[in-house]
Amino acid sequence: QVQLVESGGGLVQSGDSLRLSCTVSGRIFSTYGLGWFRQVPGKERESVAAIEAIGFSRSTTYYADSVKGRFTIYRDNAKNTLYLQMNNLQPEDTAIYYCAQGRYLRTPTSPADVASWGQGTQVTVSS
Repeated sequence: QVQLVESGGGLVQSGDSLRLSCTVSGRIFSTYGLGWFRQVPGKERESVAAIEAIGFSRSTTYYADSVKGRFTIYRDNAKNTLYLQMNNLQPEDTAIYYCAQGRYLRTPTSPADVASWGQGTQVTVSS
């Protein structure tokens, strides 16, 4: 069974940085696309950033327009860990952030593309 365990959330002020981590069990870490989604109450879960499977195309990354230039997704293959570096955080970034394993090699950019979810980690940005 695939397990994704997030960590790194917290309460920060506007302009601060946080790094989220997601440890992925099993051999799926390098086999499928991975991503980060976020959700606020009353809204649909949305893709924040994603990365293709290792060796697929050019390991293309995807970013939502709202986070481009501020967030960076990357992975440590030796540790089976996916990261989301979040800089210049803003109050509108407040949400529960979920790590996601895609169903395919390509970047998972919608909930329909996701095979497994982590438990989520809360990020709160105060103004």
